[in-house]
Amino acid sequence: MWRKLIGRLYGDAEFAAPASDEEIDEIARRLGQAVPDELRELLRQTNGVRAEYGSGLVWSAQEIIKENTEFRGSADFAELYMPFDQLMFIGDNGGGDQFAYVRGPSGRPDDVFVWDHETDERKWIANSLEDYLQRRADANGDDWYK
Repeated sequence: MWRKLIGRLYGDAEFAAPASDEEIDEIARRLGQAVPDELRELLRQTNGVRAEYGSGLVWSAQEIIKENTEFRGSADFAELYMPFDQLMFIGDNGGGDQFAYVRGPSGRPDDVFVWDHETDERKWIANSLEDYLQRRADANGDDWYK
């Protein structure tokens, strides 16, 4: 389902080989957050998707772990930004802003938010991963969510 949907929405989509359940479970273990079911299913079909001139439409399991761990562990970021513990970054726009699930009372487990790297704003943008992919494809430009 995910490859077909993404291929239809993004003519330049580049798919990776599927992720193993162990790789996906490692996200939850390392970040202390459950992996949303829809993300788990996408990663089982393709371990990350690049599109729109190489931006991380949805990162691989390894990128999700790496990026989230770096953001949460950076002393510089701790001084500049609100904590990132409630976020699970899953992709980027190629210009610094990142897309994430938010854990906690601020949203449902499948809601997708954008984090603005210039303002530290965290803003709801989609009801689900599918909605995020559709809205991003329908928009024209990097700043479609502003």
